[in-house]
Amino acid sequence: MIRNNYVNYIRRKLEGSKVARNTLAMTTGGGVRTLFQAAYFILLARSLGPGQYGAFIGAVSLIAVLTPFSVWGMDGILVRNVSRQKETFPQSFGNALLMACVSGSFLLAVVLFLSHFVLSKRVPLTLVFWVGLSDLVLAAIVNLAGMAFLAFEMLGRTAHIAAMLTGIRAVCALVMLLLIPHPSATSWAMLYYFSTAICAIYACQSVFRRLGYPRMSLGNMKADLREGFYFSLGLSSQSIYNNIDKTMLVRLATLEAAGIYSTAYRIVDLAIQPVSSVLYSTFVRFFQHGAQGIRETSKYAKRYLPYGVGYGVLAGVALFVTAPILPSVIGRSFHGADEALRWLSPLILIRTIHYFLSNSLTGADL
Repeated sequence: MIRNNYVNYIRRKLEGSKVARNTLAMTTGGGVRTLFQAAYFILLARSLGPGQYGAFIGAVSLIAVLTPFSVWGMDGILVRNVSRQKETFPQSFGNALLMACVSGSFLLAVVLFLSHFVLSKRVPLTLVFWVGLSDLVLAAIVNLAGMAFLAFEMLGRTAHIAAMLTGIRAVCALVMLLLIPHPSATSWAMLYYFSTAICAIYACQSVFRRLGYPRMSLGNMKADLREGFYFSLGLSSQSIYNNIDKTMLVRLATLEAAGIYSTAYRIVDLAIQPVSSVLYSTFVRFFQHGAQGIRETSKYAKRYLPYGVGYGVLAGVALFVTAPILPSVIGRSFHGADEALRWLSPLILIRTIHYFLSNSLTGADL
């Protein structure tokens, strides 16, 4: 009887709270995605070894610095506009897709030029090209599709698209491990591109079928470009301090050192996924509260921040304690990743606090 009453209570809470339902959807989808990411990460690390894995991560990290500018902040503007006025979706989504194609292609040329000076000749230009095409154009389109569903608070669809992308990459990593005798970072980059292309096609079709077709409006785009720059700059700053260290290791140290350090950092990224689920679930609400200013978004953030802080402390301690088993899971060639993981474990708490407070500023158009 007590159990039935408790289940009914939980059901009523979920039915009465869209945030709770969306958090459950993102947590469930995020759990599936995390399993795929873990499988993909382990398969990739075992296939490539620290040196080739370091070369791949070096390219990914350099590109990640520019990735927020691939849509010029139109993803954030899409969520803001649609969360406040649903009828703006066709124009907002159409402008965002146009920007992904134009800006992403331009940035691909930029990153190919920069890679020669930043990554040195140890990272092949072909590797940078395939990763750049994937992350600056195709992954940007996948992200836009997820943000479109997020704007309508259909987070089950957002989680589905994200899980599908990591799932396809995990399958490709397994194929490489089983069928390619001597895999390289470049061969993986081509599979990486292939997996992203499949997901981009599916994601666009899903949006067109459920939300409608995009329609470009250049007049509206002019008004959004300046604000979009600030969205991009904020995301780029996060990307820089999350990724520039790996790029510097490729340039200044060795590919093996970059691979070992990036492995530890990847574990931290996986561990913060539950917090990301809550952030995604509440992102639209930050814009809705932001219509009344920063005071309202700050009050909204404080409702969830204690839970995030509690999780950050527990997860950080768990990573610190379990770090010694990491090399036995991904391979003895990654010896040293356990020590790096212990040093990086506090990042979960730090990033949790930062993301909730930065969403308060973003939601209030600051």
